Amino acid sequence: MKSDRGLPVAIIGGGFSGTIVAAQLARRGIDNVLIEGSGRAGRGVAYSTREPAHVLNVCADVMSAWEDDLDHFVRVAEAEGATRRDFVQRMQFGQYLRRILDEALATGRTRLVQRLAMEAEPRDGGWRVSLDGGEQLQASALVLALGNQPPEPLPFGGGSTRVIDNPWGPEALAAIEDLAATNEDVLLVGTGLTMVDAVLSLDAAGHQGRIVALSRRGLVPRGHVDFEAAPVERGDIPAGNVRALWRWLRRRSAQVGWRAAIDSLRPHSHWLWQSLPQDQRERFARHARPWWDVHRHRIAPTVAQRLHELIAEGRLQIVAGRIQSVREEHDALSVVYRRRGSSTVQDERFAYMINCTGPLGRIDRTRDALLKGMLADGLARPDDMGIALDVDEHSRIAGSQRAWAMGPLTKGRYWEIIAVPDIRGQAAAVAEDIAMELKR
Repeated sequence: MKSDRGLPVAIIGGGFSGTIVAAQLARRGIDNVLIEGSGRAGRGVAYSTREPAHVLNVCADVMSAWEDDLDHFVRVAEAEGATRRDFVQRMQFGQYLRRILDEALATGRTRLVQRLAMEAEPRDGGWRVSLDGGEQLQASALVLALGNQPPEPLPFGGGSTRVIDNPWGPEALAAIEDLAATNEDVLLVGTGLTMVDAVLSLDAAGHQGRIVALSRRGLVPRGHVDFEAAPVERGDIPAGNVRALWRWLRRRSAQVGWRAAIDSLRPHSHWLWQSLPQDQRERFARHARPWWDVHRHRIAPTVAQRLHELIAEGRLQIVAGRIQSVREEHDALSVVYRRRGSSTVQDERFAYMINCTGPLGRIDRTRDALLKGMLADGLARPDDMGIALDVDEHSRIAGSQRAWAMGPLTKGRYWEIIAVPDIRGQAAAVAEDIAMELKR
């Protein structure tokens, strides 16, 4: 088993979070190794799509990777023919991130290792990371930037190949190709952003069959439209109580429009979340989150228009309901479900069922080997809600020394930590904290 020379920082995960931390460290003259075994280094799952229909959910002018240069991506987009207010293709943003990674690699400060990290354990005041090929890397500090974990497998299908649990995996791509060739009906479980991407992929592939998207409430992300911003001061927002905040939001929406009201909370979201006691956070997650998500995390106007067109054509149906049973028969799935508010059930035939329920909701159910091992060994622990890792105000992992977490792995503390503006700020802060810890 080979052992590499020691490096100051090992970063696990090469999506947006890991790439920007690596680039921030390189800027500070700190050597680091970026470990990414999926072949998507610099892009991650979100920006590795090759589908032109998959566009950013926000305009180019908020997508800079650099906290101190907010027009960085705008200049790139404009040089490629877009404007700062365009919703550019996600693969274009992925190319932008890859260039940032390449620049970090060119400095000699960042090194890319395209292997899977299988285990991390404390060793000699730092960390030893074991890779899938048997190699081991020694580092003084560890950063977990693993992104959103894949959704939990659906409790249906009994291992059927027609039940696709990872909507971003090769099985999903193969299913979409098959559906485009056969025009069979497909059931998407979940009606959020993942569902939107799946619908766009099916539409772009030429699928003409029926798409049924089902969730308990049948809520779909709203589209962006132009509006006049209405910023608020922190002191004007009620903190510590979900119901009080919800009432304030309704009143504010009546005054300035719901988009302006919701977006006015953007600069205060971390503070608001941390102001809520545990029971109020759980209350928000149980009752308010579905409505918050579809209004807060909106989609490009062209995407919203295409969904409306597909619904009008009868090719897309949005259903609020619950699945009762699934059985495979005659090269298809027979799905029994009950619509919300109805006492009768429907039994329909689908060629495939695709899991679009969104990222894993409980971190202790992760299937990532390294993360599972750290949780089992007490080197990391779930946050109080169990949705991510327990971290402090510097994003340091509770239970370990010289270990940080990034992005969605810290949403228990920050809640809204999946968007580029949030993560780029966190990356800069984590890099600075590492520099202070290592006295660089």
